[in-house]
Amino acid sequence: MTDTTLWVPVALSTSIEPGTSAGTKIDGAEYVVWRDDGGKAHVWEDRCPHRGMRLSFGFVRGDQIACLYHGWRYDSAGQCRLIPAHPDLDVPKTIKVPTLAVAEAGGLIWTAMSPDTDHTTMPDLPDNLLSVRSLYVDAPLALCRDHLADVSPPDMELAELKTLSPLCLQCTAEGGMLVVAFQPLSLDRTVLHILVSASANDKTRAQLATWATGLRFALEHSFARVA
Repeated sequence: MTDTTLWVPVALSTSIEPGTSAGTKIDGAEYVVWRDDGGKAHVWEDRCPHRGMRLSFGFVRGDQIACLYHGWRYDSAGQCRLIPAHPDLDVPKTIKVPTLAVAEAGGLIWTAMSPDTDHTTMPDLPDNLLSVRSLYVDAPLALCRDHLADVSPPDMELAELKTLSPLCLQCTAEGGMLVVAFQPLSLDRTVLHILVSASANDKTRAQLATWATGLRFALEHSFARVA
C-alpha cells in the first residue's frame, strides 16, 4: 500500500483538457481526475453517492461535474448542488463526494490521500517539462522502479538516476532531463508517466516514445521471470 503522505502522480497535465474527465486507480481504489472549464484539476473518488455510477463517465459543465446516470451535479468541493428530478430541492449537505488533495507541477497532476500532506514534499520539477507518454506496465511499482536503469534511452544513461521521491526519478544527461513518475494502479500494475525537458526536439521525443515500448516489454519480462 502506498504511503498516504506521498504525492502520487495520476495523469500527465496534457492528458486532461479543460471540461474533461478520466478514471484512474491508486492501489486498486478508483478515482476520477477532471478539469473544470477554468482549467483547475480535481481528484475525487470515482463514485456518485446516489447509485454508485462512475463520475468519470459523466460530463463537466463550468466548475461542476454531473453524473451520467441521473444528472446529479457536484461543485468543485464535491458538494451536490442539483438533483434534476427534484430541481427545487434544497440538497442535503450530506450528499457529497469524497475529494482528495490535488496539485499540479512538473507537467503532472498529483494527489495525496491525506488532506494534511505537505506541499513542500512535492518533487522539485521544472514546470516546462514536455509529455512523452503514460506507460501502463503489468508489473509492480517496486520492480518497475528498481529495473528502470536496465534499459536506457538514446543518449541517456539511467545509471545516473536521481530519486526525487519514492514515486519520482530524474535523469539529467546530454540528451536533456528525463523524468519518470510512478503511479501504483494495483499490486501488480503500474503507470510510468514519462516527461522530458523542454529543450528536447521532436526527434528526441519520438525516440523516447519508441524506447518506452521496449521498456514495458523489459519490465514485464522481468516480472514474469520473478513470478
